[in-house]
Amino acid sequence: MTRIESRQNATLKHLQRLRREKKYRKTCGEMLCEGGKMLEEALRSGADVRNVLVRADAPLPDGARQAEARGARLFDAPEALFSLASDVETPQDVVFSCACPHWGTDALTAADRVLLLEGLQDPGNLGTILRTAEAFALGAVVLCEGCADPFSPKVVRATMGAVFRMPCVFLPLTEAACRLRENGLPVYATALHEDSEPLCSVPLSRAAVIIGSEGRGVSPQALALADRHVVIPMAGRAESLNAGVAAAIVIYEMTKGGSGK
Repeated sequence: MTRIESRQNATLKHLQRLRREKKYRKTCGEMLCEGGKMLEEALRSGADVRNVLVRADAPLPDGARQAEARGARLFDAPEALFSLASDVETPQDVVFSCACPHWGTDALTAADRVLLLEGLQDPGNLGTILRTAEAFALGAVVLCEGCADPFSPKVVRATMGAVFRMPCVFLPLTEAACRLRENGLPVYATALHEDSEPLCSVPLSRAAVIIGSEGRGVSPQALALADRHVVIPMAGRAESLNAGVAAAIVIYEMTKGGSGK
């Protein structure tokens, strides 16, 4: 194990930049993760862990030596330096970097149930959606225009490990819709629209559903692209739902299959 004793340490600077800079994460193909449980999830999922940094006065996490045995570099640092790499106010005892998972568009070929996200910018919502999609074994999640970075520390933390396993594809909305239709999947858009049908009334066992941004919902482009418009029926006074909650309901209905017409 190597001790980090300076703010100028190259590995510490690398971890800091992964924490702060989307462009740097993309260039390096790495992301920053935090916590012993997340490290165990990464190792269990076969992630390529590159650097592990532990707090010098803390017990060595169970996964640290396992990561080192797989080729990761192991470091420790006093709390004042360790906290510089952490993304939370109260840091856990370990932060680590690993290769960002890469899912090509081939992930859409065999997918029966797909969620398309358009303009979804809240990291907590995106992380929750990926976690829910993985829990219900969705085929893929497609990130279209304007979405948050799925490899930012806040999103990664909210996924609770799903980021390592949930196929997440980057495609423009128009191209994604075309590819999915080629695979025989209809494309639905969630919207408070005059012709919207209740979500539970459309066939969802093989389908793709578009979820829009937190503030504006789906775009006119998405409405025009969709085969049908769907809505989550609500009996209360609220006009809309949080995007993460709406996506969770859609995912659950897709798992049920929908009754169809």
